[in-house]
Amino acid sequence: MARFLIVDDDDAFRDTLAETLQGLGHEAQNVASGTEALDAMARTRFDAVFLDHRMPGMDGLQTLEAMHARLARVPPVIVLTAFASAGNTIEAMRLGAFDHITKPISREAVREVLGRVLQQQQQGVAAATAVAEDDDGDLVGLSQAMREVQKRIGLASASQAPVLVLGETGTGKEMVARALHRYSSRADKPFVAVNCAAIPKELLESELFGHVRGAFTGATGERAGCFRAADGGVLLLDEIGDMALSVQAKILRVLQEGEVTPLGSHKPVKVDVRIVAATHRDLAAAVGEGRFREDLMYRLDVLSIRLPPLRERLADVIPLAEHFLRRAALPDAPKALSAEAAQLLLSRPWPGNVRELRNVMERCQALVRHRVIGSADLGLAMGEARPAQSAPSVGMLPAEWLEGDLPGAVERLERLLIEHALAQAQGNRTEAARRLGIHRQLLYRKLAQYGIEQ
Repeated sequence: MARFLIVDDDDAFRDTLAETLQGLGHEAQNVASGTEALDAMARTRFDAVFLDHRMPGMDGLQTLEAMHARLARVPPVIVLTAFASAGNTIEAMRLGAFDHITKPISREAVREVLGRVLQQQQQGVAAATAVAEDDDGDLVGLSQAMREVQKRIGLASASQAPVLVLGETGTGKEMVARALHRYSSRADKPFVAVNCAAIPKELLESELFGHVRGAFTGATGERAGCFRAADGGVLLLDEIGDMALSVQAKILRVLQEGEVTPLGSHKPVKVDVRIVAATHRDLAAAVGEGRFREDLMYRLDVLSIRLPPLRERLADVIPLAEHFLRRAALPDAPKALSAEAAQLLLSRPWPGNVRELRNVMERCQALVRHRVIGSADLGLAMGEARPAQSAPSVGMLPAEWLEGDLPGAVERLERLLIEHALAQAQGNRTEAARRLGIHRQLLYRKLAQYGIEQ
């Protein structure tokens, strides 16, 4: 039996979570504020803490920071929030949270996170670290896939090791690199990004490492280069999979020795740069084809973050679209999506990913004169949408569905639709309710009625 502390200003939620923990065979203590939590933890040893993010006075993240500042031992802390964002997820993980979970939390989710907590304690593994500002940028996302990316950014931000960001073109790899910089100890130092595919091979070395005067024809002055420009900060090597082998060898030396040698000079210059590399290519395949150095791949792939394509995280399409509309809007001219426009956005395969969606929304904000954006305003051909599935006929339904009375058949269909919506929303009940077109509280009642657990 383990002992857990629940910190939440919502009495009903505290009692419900305590009952769940006790039902799983554990002991639970409740407090209503961050101050009470610090007092309780100073007196009692807990195996883990469930900590609400939004509380009056000292909020959850301030409490988490105070725990690490004041207490000699901080157990795994699971931060709970009803308002998850990229910013608060990354910040919680950097401050040392064991996990960051969206409310409401099901019994199965409690069981799963407790299993990981107790397994970690048995293995003697320490939890993660540290802090930042709530600025989501283009990392907006409620889907489980994006929340995993946000958590990974939070964990990686506390390290100084190289990071390899993988994902299709347009998924937001540079946004990940900027978040790694913003939430790290290097945030007050430069962030420099260079697109390795956009610069000719002959000029890339000079761009990266700099040159001295007279190093080559046209070198009339000295150039510092991107590595020295990013000294103390973060350098993003975007599309590194397209980099020439000769330049790759020099990148490897920088990683190993921490120094660069400008073109035309024999004097190395020390640099302190954290490298974030990004590519849409399969580096392992490129190594097999002789187009990428295997030793460099392993040096870069210390920490990796894989960004899923937009078609695999449909729960993020509408929040992203609304985010881009707000960002492009004039203060007195915000625009909104109609239900038909939202449905069309969800039906798209989005080959250009987040970048393509952003361009569509910015175009609508600039060109559409009325406040509500209709499906025709999006400028997307219906033929570009995902292929529609044919509607089921009565003969396609299971035989048992055709037996019994109408209310029973309606209940069976309703349960199936709810389970399907939850699966499509990856367990996010708010998103499932939106997909079903019902209020979230009605969904909760239906889940209880049919005994459906996430």
